[in-house]
Amino acid sequence: MTNAQEIMHPSAACIGVRDTMDTAAQRMRQLDVGALPICDGEHHPVGIVTDRDIIIKVIGIGANPKTTTAGELAQGDALHTVDVGADIDDALALMEQHQIRRLPVTERGRLVGIITEADLARHLPEQMVGEFVEAVCAQNLPTASAEAPR
Repeated sequence: MTNAQEIMHPSAACIGVRDTMDTAAQRMRQLDVGALPICDGEHHPVGIVTDRDIIIKVIGIGANPKTTTAGELAQGDALHTVDVGADIDDALALMEQHQIRRLPVTERGRLVGIITEADLARHLPEQMVGEFVEAVCAQNLPTASAEAPR
């Protein structure tokens, strides 16, 4: 059986709850990533910020990315994580159930890595990845019964 540690991207970078969205955007650019876990002072993940969050939840509402903090964005939705020793089937089920594309991996509550769609594509059979993508994207697609625009 494959576990989360075998699939995850190790040493995931994170930003602190007091870091600004400007800092997050710069860090994402430097690392060439689209999301960063948000960690408290003890390296416990408390949220995730994506490049889309910065655009929609900060710039899109006229907030200032130089003063809006990661902690402000981390409030609200519960963060889902998986233990480093968790079976990959359990991690996939969690990601599918909550329709998340990035899953922080923890050890004793501290961030040690992250599982992304790219990690899944590199390590799992194509059919399994296809089923995952279909499950995660399913609610975002219009249903067949929806009326077509005229």
